[in-house]
Amino acid sequence: MTPEILTSSLQLAVPELMLAVGAMLLLMVGVFSGEKSVTLVNGLAVALLIMAGLVLVLVTGNGEAFNGAFLSDPFARFMKVLALIGSITAMVMTVGHAKSERIDKFEFPVLIVLATLGMLLMISANDLMALYMGLELQSLALYVVAAINRDSTRSTEAGLKYFVLGALSSGMLLYGASLVYGYTGHTGFDEIAAAIADSERSLGLVFGLVFLLAGIAFKISAVPFHMWTPDVYEGAPTPVTAFFSAAPKIAAMALFVRIVIVAFEPVTIDWQQIVVFISIASMVLGAFAAIGQKNIKRLMAYSSIAHMGFALVGLAAGSQAGVRGVILYMLIYMVMTLGTFACILAMRRKEDGNVEQIDDLAGLSSTNPFMALMLTILMFSLAGIPPLAGFFGKYFVFVAAIEAKLYGLAIIGVLASVVGAYYYLRIIKIMWFDQPSGNFVPVAGELKLVFGVSGLFVLFYVLVSNPLGLAADVAAKTFF
Repeated sequence: MTPEILTSSLQLAVPELMLAVGAMLLLMVGVFSGEKSVTLVNGLAVALLIMAGLVLVLVTGNGEAFNGAFLSDPFARFMKVLALIGSITAMVMTVGHAKSERIDKFEFPVLIVLATLGMLLMISANDLMALYMGLELQSLALYVVAAINRDSTRSTEAGLKYFVLGALSSGMLLYGASLVYGYTGHTGFDEIAAAIADSERSLGLVFGLVFLLAGIAFKISAVPFHMWTPDVYEGAPTPVTAFFSAAPKIAAMALFVRIVIVAFEPVTIDWQQIVVFISIASMVLGAFAAIGQKNIKRLMAYSSIAHMGFALVGLAAGSQAGVRGVILYMLIYMVMTLGTFACILAMRRKEDGNVEQIDDLAGLSSTNPFMALMLTILMFSLAGIPPLAGFFGKYFVFVAAIEAKLYGLAIIGVLASVVGAYYYLRIIKIMWFDQPSGNFVPVAGELKLVFGVSGLFVLFYVLVSNPLGLAADVAAKTFF
């Protein structure tokens, strides 16, 4: 690599370099200042992520870096901004709850920054080696974050389950990558596509594709690689679960889109079958398994499995409209989920601490009307009721599926939405029509801000749908 190529490469990767260097500096601040530096490190970490986001939007251009292993294009920038917003929001929500959740350690924000760095690398990966490096950097930080409350058996168990199953999925992904490399002779996405197009489709390559997609499906918790999700969501501290539910999903979905649309474009018919299967399985299991849940975090885990299924409906279309649908769906999903988790974090009693049972929300409309109203809007949106944002998210992916003649997939998706609406409406019924079961402590300002902004975004999405739609269009055109 010549000095000129290295210089131009580093210019495209400035946000990633900022996070890498910043994480090391934050670690030094934490180590030398001791436990009292938690608030300082947290604040600096949020500032660092905001600065990286500004540089990404205002400075970073388009181009290839590191001999094509790293890409900066409109799609990458859009998804990176979403991932950064998800990470920043999750860290802001942690501020008032770190002590009560026993995660008031300076390592926590450092690990979040490192996980976010891994996500940015995943989104820009244009090579199997870069993909694996970004994925592992994100995963290793998340394994530790899941088990960061060492005094809690549930948290430790969640971390261990996530680690064991995550190691298995990494092995599958690596095995798939080695098969793809063996049958094409390349690790770059563009070169893999060219090699597949020039030769006969081999069975070994299809096996490689299946293993590769299995590894990525684990990260978005799509069925049948969803086993870890309910246990980790329930066991990990709630601020950690809020983080897990948003930013890592966006990075993994962006990676999923890039790998199938770019590297495996010549064998669209093969990956389309896989994506249709995991999409249907995720929507159906997510819809039916959540019905019997009593714990709201477990319910949100099954809800997220179903939502990943809906997002994959757009990807199964394999068209520009489909990719645009996935991008907008992930944006809307992130806002709805972060708002809902802000409400879950606000479920706190003076004597019991944080409570997680759905029945604890009984009579919330009379004890905290603002929170009840915002959670109601978010639940209606998650159910896909018009004219809220969640309806438009589903509309875009279903229209793309119908245009691609995947009528069966769209019909199953609509039916799964109807089943899923039951458990969201049940929460609304409990909040507005049941007798209050006790008051929650006053809601912290940062949580009010998060669920307030989320609720208003979801409610008035129609007003911002045009600029967001145009931005998603530009991002989707990257591939077509």
